[in-house]
Amino acid sequence: MNRVVEYYESFDEWGRLDREPIEFWINWHFIRRYLPQEGHVLDNGAGPGKYAMKLAEAGYRVTLTDLTVKLVEAARMKAAESGIAERFEGFYTANAVSLHQLKDSSFDASLMLGPLYHLQQEQDRIAAVKELYRVTKPGGIIFVAFMPRVRHLLTSLMTPQHWKPNDTADNLIRFMEQGTFDHQDEKRFTGAYYYPIEDIQPFMETHGFETIKMIGSSNIASLLQPEQWNYWRSRGEEEFSKVLDLIKQTAENPYVLGVSPHLLYIGKRRE
Repeated sequence: MNRVVEYYESFDEWGRLDREPIEFWINWHFIRRYLPQEGHVLDNGAGPGKYAMKLAEAGYRVTLTDLTVKLVEAARMKAAESGIAERFEGFYTANAVSLHQLKDSSFDASLMLGPLYHLQQEQDRIAAVKELYRVTKPGGIIFVAFMPRVRHLLTSLMTPQHWKPNDTADNLIRFMEQGTFDHQDEKRFTGAYYYPIEDIQPFMETHGFETIKMIGSSNIASLLQPEQWNYWRSRGEEEFSKVLDLIKQTAENPYVLGVSPHLLYIGKRRE
């Protein structure tokens, strides 16, 4: 996991969600739709805490965990600067496969929007989901992020020099068979695992969750270039708002999940 920590210590994850607002906006829309009215929420693998801050601002009690010490401290500082530190029950440096600081059935809802696609070994992915099950209350809602394998194939085919070693046919074939990706260039997104979309629901249900919905976090919007966004913005606020509503509706369409860089699995812990 050292490569993952090193990457996030130098990468501006908060800024990424500012630069890619559709992903955050769609995720937050569906998170708010399915969250309980109140309660204690875990943001597991929270990075600098973009979602955790929104949860705290919305009145939830929040516990934040992340593997990277630097990001946990950044989240603690952000909460203090924003005047919402009292809404946080704790900030923990923790590996998603072993949340030993957290008690059983502690959370009314839990987010895990990063760890699972950085766990390249199946036993680690299973351990992380089991830990999520353990700390979430029976009936509690969970939100888990996945990265679909077919989208990374598309991305690699479109910009092969940007995603080495996926710049050769043999490496692309290997990637589609195994799902693991380790960037050849230093300080790039690495140590990742991409899921076959058809495997996600069975995987979560096997480990104690009932599926509610699968969402394409940025879905078809991820294919638009800046000049195309600029066109729709130039049409005026009302029309641009209608376009955003269409994109939000498309997020629920199961037939376009594969074009989205991130998927949001929404489920419920079985009693």
